[in-house]
Amino acid sequence: MTTMTEASVREFKMPDVGEGLTEAEILKWYVQPGDTVTDGQVVCEVETAKAAVELPIPYDGVVRELRFPEGTTVDVGTSIIAVEVAGAAPAQAPEQAKPEQPKTEVAAAEEEPKGRQPVLVGYGVSTSSTKRRPRKGPEVTVPAAGREQQAELNGHGPVGEAGPLAEKRPLAKPPVRKLAKDLGVDLATITPSGPDGIITRDDVHAAATATATEPAAAPAAAQAAPVIPAPAASYDTGRETRIPVKGVRKATAAAMVGSAFTAPHVTEFVTVDVTRTMKLVEELKQDKEMQGKRVNPLLLIAKALLVAIKRNPEINASWDEAGQEIVQKHYVNLGIAAATPRGLIVPNIKDAHDKTLPQLAEALSDLVSTAREGKTSPAAMQGGTVTITNVGVFGVDTGTPILNPGESAILAIGAIRLQPWVHKGKVKPRQVTTLALSFDHRLVDGELGSKVLADVAAILEQPKRLITWA
Repeated sequence: MTTMTEASVREFKMPDVGEGLTEAEILKWYVQPGDTVTDGQVVCEVETAKAAVELPIPYDGVVRELRFPEGTTVDVGTSIIAVEVAGAAPAQAPEQAKPEQPKTEVAAAEEEPKGRQPVLVGYGVSTSSTKRRPRKGPEVTVPAAGREQQAELNGHGPVGEAGPLAEKRPLAKPPVRKLAKDLGVDLATITPSGPDGIITRDDVHAAATATATEPAAAPAAAQAAPVIPAPAASYDTGRETRIPVKGVRKATAAAMVGSAFTAPHVTEFVTVDVTRTMKLVEELKQDKEMQGKRVNPLLLIAKALLVAIKRNPEINASWDEAGQEIVQKHYVNLGIAAATPRGLIVPNIKDAHDKTLPQLAEALSDLVSTAREGKTSPAAMQGGTVTITNVGVFGVDTGTPILNPGESAILAIGAIRLQPWVHKGKVKPRQVTTLALSFDHRLVDGELGSKVLADVAAILEQPKRLITWA
């Protein structure tokens, strides 16, 4: 007779990969049940409100189950993958085991090992469980053969959780309850699709959609109508296409609304002849020190803004609402707005003020490449002080950019076009662009904002000022 190997099943829970994020969408699984995984191996890619992030597994073992399919939004702290690991306490042999007693899922959850659990580095340690506490009242045990019938009687909730209160209060987390209240959805009418019979956000959205699109019907017919599952992607209703807003795009929308209605925006514009700057770009491309690096107008515009900030350091600040203070920053984390398939993100170059031109070029190249691949980390998008957004790449002349939350200024670059321009007393074709600087008027008055914008324009018109003003 062969002895049983020492093994146990470990549940890997969705970590908080940002600061205070509550959920993430599973974009792609890199493993399947039966696959062997090792400590540090990436098992899936998830998208939070800030970025797409790859999650490594923190132990060795064999994948037993993937808890959720791709496209599912999962709350932080919820188990997403079960892995059978070796080296744990041995499983009890059949001849030593006590007669199996049917038990509720809540009771089973109480038997999970407690104490410090290994988690990903930097994600912290938590001993909390996503399982709900058993409700007061007598515990009900339901044999497997009778579970289907009992489920029909209860109508919701995990089988055997129960007590007389189980059917009176649907299972849902507080954020889901609030969502249902905001949408006017009665949780008691929803058939849950989440683990352990918990009502999910998708269930609420599906119920709200069904209510809005279905014609009025008799109560009996309404109860018999199946709940339409929430779409994971855009879908057509005939004359309209509806696209769920989530992840990066949802966070960007919320941040822009908050910024627009919190910080008093002022935008100033200047049109400038950048012919000499464009010539310098071409010369730098031939320079040995810049070989293999991304050299373009954005590089020199970024350097020009950094020099302008050095000459006018008061603009590099933030507003502390709680302390009613202006926080002056003695460093520049330069944000670069990047359009990605998942939405607009603004990663930033840390301590950009200390970088040489070749170092700045390399940092810009890494930032853009990482953003295009969807690999920008949440840390790369935190702590920005000022931002550049290049709307000119879309053929746009200018715009009024909205401040990135927590920042004092944002510079928009328009398209660089060959235009008639008065140069040395004669009308000549010159490379011309329009710059727009938006700033927080609580921190930056008109004089300061004008000085910064004028300095950037002066440098781009005469790029030798990068040397004389630096």
